[in-house]
Amino acid sequence: MGTSSHGSAGPSFVNRRGFLGKCAVAPFLPVLMQLSPGSGSLTKEQRDAMTPSQVIEELKKGNERFRAGKMIARDYRAEKRSSAAGQYPAAVLLGCLDSRVPPEIVFDAGIGDTFTGRVAGNVVNDDMLGSMEFACAVSGAKVVLVLGHTSCGAVKGAIDDVVLGNLTGLLARIKPAIPATKYDGEKSSKNPAYVDAVARTNVAMSLKEIRRRSPILEGLETKGTIKIAGAMYSLNNGVVEFLGS
Repeated sequence: MGTSSHGSAGPSFVNRRGFLGKCAVAPFLPVLMQLSPGSGSLTKEQRDAMTPSQVIEELKKGNERFRAGKMIARDYRAEKRSSAAGQYPAAVLLGCLDSRVPPEIVFDAGIGDTFTGRVAGNVVNDDMLGSMEFACAVSGAKVVLVLGHTSCGAVKGAIDDVVLGNLTGLLARIKPAIPATKYDGEKSSKNPAYVDAVARTNVAMSLKEIRRRSPILEGLETKGTIKIAGAMYSLNNGVVEFLGS
């Protein structure tokens, strides 16, 4: 695939290929994540050079590119080859199963850039927690991001008290967000604004669950090694809104 230039490359930029632009910034340099098309997967040096806050900023920039239709021209075969011997993702993302919200695409991330787990309603369970602990404590990811979205079918199902096989237990994990949501108006799955309000509460409660149920992740966050964050994706405009933790 071809490459394109996104600004001039000066001496302040080291190894200009990597996560969402593949740029490593030395600790004594200004935080300038100049982006350019990547021809390989994220390296350990590039990942480790970023702080958790910088990783979040790179995710935001990737979403901006996605919305603007200016996504990086990636050579996925090169990323596959460069990551075959090892992986150094910068973030672990927990998203919904919804086919309209593929995290790697909405953040314009490449092969090896992020760990991604997906389950209806982006619910937190033991398996997801274990995966997050591996991603951060073992592999070195800097960010845990829970990504909810508008018009979430799982949230609607929880509001409607749907009963259907194993889905019943999954929706039970979302239901605590319903009474916890402060909303003036029609509290119905037919009201999009209410559904989105519950979805936001569900993300916020998921962050609390991660910290409560994983002393490992909570400890890493306390040390400043990682950040645990939440966000909401809009199906209408493609915007990822990062929420307060």
